[in-house]
Amino acid sequence: MRAAVYYGANKVEIADVPEPSPGAGEVKVQVGFNGICGTDLHEYFAGPIFIPTEPHPLTGAQLPLVLGHEFSGTVTEVGDGVTGVHAGDRVAIEPIYRCGHCGPCRVGNYNICQHIGFHGLMSDGGMAEYTVVPANMIHQLPENVSLELGALVEPMSVAYHAATLGQPQADDTAMVFGAGPIGIGLWFALRGKGLENVYVVEPSATRRAAIEALGATTLDPTSLDVAEFVADTTDGRGADAIFDAAGVEPAVNTALDCIGARQPLVSVAIYEKPLTTTLQRLVMNESRIQGSLCYTSADFDAVIDLMSQGRYDTTGWVDTIGLDRVVDDGFDALHAGAKMKVLVDPAEVAA
Repeated sequence: MRAAVYYGANKVEIADVPEPSPGAGEVKVQVGFNGICGTDLHEYFAGPIFIPTEPHPLTGAQLPLVLGHEFSGTVTEVGDGVTGVHAGDRVAIEPIYRCGHCGPCRVGNYNICQHIGFHGLMSDGGMAEYTVVPANMIHQLPENVSLELGALVEPMSVAYHAATLGQPQADDTAMVFGAGPIGIGLWFALRGKGLENVYVVEPSATRRAAIEALGATTLDPTSLDVAEFVADTTDGRGADAIFDAAGVEPAVNTALDCIGARQPLVSVAIYEKPLTTTLQRLVMNESRIQGSLCYTSADFDAVIDLMSQGRYDTTGWVDTIGLDRVVDDGFDALHAGAKMKVLVDPAEVAA
């Protein structure tokens, strides 16, 4: 079968690899669509970072391996001992490997497992025609949720998990910094939780236009004093919850100027450069920074339910390409800012 195999920085090849078969407790999936994630970009342009160069403690895998951890597909075969999953089921994959015995795992927080692994980063993944996953990664898709949307369940669950940690109430004022895919996902999640007053802060005119087309209200920090606007809008109270999906210091500093007393700034970004923000700003406001990592099964179920209600829309920000175009029209286009989100269709063959 055809697959996108990662060998190291700037080296991904579309290769013929053996088609996998499910073992006990495993499920074989014909991949419908696989999203390219920011983590994939980091690995391609600067890796290996998370992809192991020695056997991973949970999966035993190391590079070279097949990329892809954001994907959906159709079950074609189940291994011994698998129940509740059948050939023909349309599914999204929750790609976390967890040890089950570390402190976080024992209390149910397996998204911060001390030995965490991801299908498609620490094992052969979904940027291929077929892949095999443990049965506990399977989430059924309703008939009215397309496989394209199904491939977005994973990144949208990252955003939904962060939105939940912010504990917003329906009448709150919330802010999202960054209108990339996770920022868009945060806007969808907050709207799905009933919030009407959500402002998305984004300096890129292209990204502002994309999320505005979905119905969002945006603020341009290059032409507006965002903190002053929020103070005026909230009668001096400040925002009730802020979410940083930008990952740059100017966004964090502006967010801290906007946050209300005793309210959270939830960070769901990866910071490539160290922040110099001081804790004094938090102390004087009794506000806090809350980290957010990945998701749990409950987040997947919540996102799939919202998708079945028609609360997510891919118009204007999602492109689909074939596997043969994954480098030029995928990694390179995303890195250059020419596209926002790319789904890879392994069944599409170049003419």
